[in-house]
Amino acid sequence: MPSLFPRPFSSASRDLAIDLGTANTLVYMKKRGIVLDEPSVVAVTDTRGHQDIFAVGLPAKQMVGRTPSGMRTVRPLRDGVIADFDLAAVMIRHFIERVRRSSRLSRPRIMVSVPTGATALERRSIREAAQSAGAREVLLIEEPVAAAIGAGLPVTGPHGVMVVDIGGGTTEVAVMALGGVVHGRSVRVAGDAMDDAIIAHVRRHHGLLIGQPMAERIKIEIGSAVPPVEGNGRTVPVTGRDIQNGVPRESGIHEREIVEALNDPVQHIVAAVKSVLEGTPPEIAADIVDRGMMLTGGGALLRKIDQKLNQATGLPVTVAEKPLECVVLGTGKALENLERFRSLPLDAA
Repeated sequence: MPSLFPRPFSSASRDLAIDLGTANTLVYMKKRGIVLDEPSVVAVTDTRGHQDIFAVGLPAKQMVGRTPSGMRTVRPLRDGVIADFDLAAVMIRHFIERVRRSSRLSRPRIMVSVPTGATALERRSIREAAQSAGAREVLLIEEPVAAAIGAGLPVTGPHGVMVVDIGGGTTEVAVMALGGVVHGRSVRVAGDAMDDAIIAHVRRHHGLLIGQPMAERIKIEIGSAVPPVEGNGRTVPVTGRDIQNGVPRESGIHEREIVEALNDPVQHIVAAVKSVLEGTPPEIAADIVDRGMMLTGGGALLRKIDQKLNQATGLPVTVAEKPLECVVLGTGKALENLERFRSLPLDAA
């Protein structure tokens, strides 16, 4: 395997760190910070069996559920890993070329975050997609490690730290010490599963068909992991297609029923956290009792998810200051300080 540190960094280098997420892709440029944050969506047209790219990123996401005949929107990543290699390569190349054009980059070194549970094949697909986009070298870092660094946790220290990164496709739970993952688990239940649960609930209890954008809006506006203390909480209007007669209709949905709808994916996340705690060595478990766990990722913004995990484990729970940016910030910090993070489990190619 090639050395992780084959040559020193140039002060003029503009290497890139990428959080290749199921929902959003963020790019961090060395010395400049986050330079791109776009939805991981591609719009394509199918003409006589030939596929053409119509839009990538935000313009493509704005077309979700609105495309005419012969066009479709695709999310090339599912559950945190590449589901459509060709479109993922196109999307990554598009984002990198945008950054390179704005910064006059030559072929950059790129570090990409990957789920802990990603297989060797999935890791190779991510690496090859980045190489096809013009990377001269690709490093892979596991998402919970990157999230912990981005949240400011001392991952290289002797004391144990715990991070729960709830993304779009996966939830990564890890206990770390001395620069490595002591015990961890990756479950493919996260923000997307919450959206799917809301879609199923609205269909079953309101007789309406809604799309992922509407489900996401409901989750953001009134989603919660713990029911309201009194009554049903806030109510928001929901517009969809009536299952019975096929015409558009509006209905009201309240916070308490969304808590019930989200119960299954939330319980999966709680179970993953408890499983990792049960497998943590006693010495490190004592550190976790004192320090608690850090929540990162978009799912950390679900109301009262910290309260839910505190109730389930009895441990202190903290939501990171910028949960959506932790993975890319941590990947960027690791890229900028390879010598400092030499002990981290990095894959190089």
